[in-house]
Amino acid sequence: MALYFLNIKAISRSAGRSAPAAAAYRAGERIRDERTGVLHNYSGRRDVIHTEIFVPGTLTSELPDWVRQRAALWNAAEAAEHRRNSRVAREYQVTLPHELSAQQRLELARNFSCELSDRHNVAIDLAVHEPRPGGDPRNHHAHLLATTRELTAAGLGAKTGLDMPQTERIRRGLLSEPAEFMAIRERWATLVNDSFHAAGLTERVDHRSLKAQGIDREPVPRIPYVALQIERRGVRSEVAEQIRERYRERVAARAARTATHGADVAAFEPAPLAGGVAGIEELRRRAREAWLQLRREASQSGNDSQALSKTAHAARTSARDHATLADESAPAAGDKDMAL
Repeated sequence: MALYFLNIKAISRSAGRSAPAAAAYRAGERIRDERTGVLHNYSGRRDVIHTEIFVPGTLTSELPDWVRQRAALWNAAEAAEHRRNSRVAREYQVTLPHELSAQQRLELARNFSCELSDRHNVAIDLAVHEPRPGGDPRNHHAHLLATTRELTAAGLGAKTGLDMPQTERIRRGLLSEPAEFMAIRERWATLVNDSFHAAGLTERVDHRSLKAQGIDREPVPRIPYVALQIERRGVRSEVAEQIRERYRERVAARAARTATHGADVAAFEPAPLAGGVAGIEELRRRAREAWLQLRREASQSGNDSQALSKTAHAARTSARDHATLADESAPAAGDKDMAL
């Protein structure tokens, strides 16, 4: 299965970030933040292969010209916010499948940008990046920087999209924020799979968690790019090592849980028995013994209600299974040959 990755995050002043700085970095341009006077210059980047600003299709002819100018757009987004912890932008970062051609990846990113712009009535600043030299050659990705306020003929209006207040969502009859979040993730998976199908490829992605997909394994951790770069220079990265160590601990814990569960199941499986009435009585005896043993273990657990509930449930299951086996092994009332 191909790689699925969609990361949605806020660009917030509380984290010391600004919309002009974020836009300059992603587009590889030189933009001055008019609110702080700081010049953000990333014009030296060589991995940015496409940039484009999308606006809602219903407002194309009504919007002022500055909306399509990157520096003016993001300085306007900053000026529209007056709190020191305001969210000034929202970013959608996606992995573009390396299995597709460059043109197919670009069309996929543009389609997603256009849909998000129309869905939330916002401006989307798209920047497509190719893999950096010395990095993973499959790391084609795109950054979609969105305004947190809707576009109007007069400029930026009220908060919208994932930043819309819950009361306003309810009033408009829109999805809740978590539901909207999942809807966006699912839509990205659908667009990627549609692109695979159009290209004649059998690869597919799934936006659901491993658990929801029925896959019993720990998710592979994502090492930050900066940490990987440090290691590629031959320097130890404590951040990367901690992430890997926590991953190994989770894998070991999962293996231990699986082994324990297997042992618990085996403990309640009845051993093979001889046939006839003696075998039936032996089944019933084992059921009684299993019940009494689990009752003793439950009482020893004291006030641990969780342990008591677990053992009681296991006891009921064991007794029921043994009794069922006993009933199934008993001769039918009308079957004289078996009774003999």
